[in-house]
Amino acid sequence: MKIRLSAVVTCIVAGIVAGPAFALDFPARKPGLWEIQTQTGEATGKGASPGGGTHTMQQCIDAATDKAMRDMGQGMGKDMCSKQELRTDGGKLVMDSVCKIGNTVATSHAVISGDFNTAYRMESRSTYSPPLMGRAEGTSAMEARWIGPCKADQKPGDMVMPNGMKMNVLDMMKNRPKRP
Repeated sequence: MKIRLSAVVTCIVAGIVAGPAFALDFPARKPGLWEIQTQTGEATGKGASPGGGTHTMQQCIDAATDKAMRDMGQGMGKDMCSKQELRTDGGKLVMDSVCKIGNTVATSHAVISGDFNTAYRMESRSTYSPPLMGRAEGTSAMEARWIGPCKADQKPGDMVMPNGMKMNVLDMMKNRPKRP
């Protein structure tokens, strides 16, 4: 099965944003249904590279789910990252990390603006040494917006992926193998 770089980057970005509490507590998101659009490539926004793509998913969260995802990201960061820093700068959150993905070292810089009650945006740039799946660098932009309460058929942790597939991140976390 071939894995696209954009899918890998999207998962990493989602883990980072959902995750680490670093030295500064990462803000909790407002409970309800969030729509998250991620664009990956060599450039973001106007003139994005054809190698990237845009993916939109929806995620139903409550306070416990949001915390569980942050805790999961923090655990992943401890396992994969030699550096994780989160600081505020002019009302924005700035994250810098150095993480190992297989044999590759990913060095990333991300800036998050907005709030976690209505909408926020994260822009990130990463370099990969040696190149990851043929790429030495990549960028991503993620825009998240709160769209209201979760739908009647949704429970906290439910994610609706771009292809329409529905999964529950809490169920996936329960079923993953425990670390020694």
